[in-house]
Amino acid sequence: MSDEKTYDISRIMQMIPHRYPFLLIDRVEKVIASESAVGIKNVTANEPHFPGHFPGHPVMPGVLIIEAMAQTAAIVVVDAMGTDVEGKLVYFMAVDNAKFRKPVTPGDRLELHVVKKQNRGAVWKFEGQAKVDGTVAAEATFTAMIRDA
Repeated sequence: MSDEKTYDISRIMQMIPHRYPFLLIDRVEKVIASESAVGIKNVTANEPHFPGHFPGHPVMPGVLIIEAMAQTAAIVVVDAMGTDVEGKLVYFMAVDNAKFRKPVTPGDRLELHVVKKQNRGAVWKFEGQAKVDGTVAAEATFTAMIRDA
């Protein structure tokens, strides 16, 4: 029996305050309490950033990939801290060592692997990797703080 949890989009929307067009994860799988998770982002051609990034050659902006990793990490935080923190805001404090290795394009299934590195109260630090078909497309270390609006 596994201790891993999975959250669908309805549950994700209860846990974090993000909404379209800025809710960037569709599902979160393999949630291990206070430790790690894998977010799923199905990249589609009708997303609002693609007409301008770039016309005729749509590429998901790297900052949105990092944001999707952070939203996945926020699910780990809420899962760990409980329903009292559902819907609270999570603010970036730092993004370090961001690297973009492969373009992410419509039709890709982006897997957002996040692992907690450190936690002190409301401040959490994660390492993240975004993968498409098992190949790393982007990676970063990021720190965020959860707080009331």
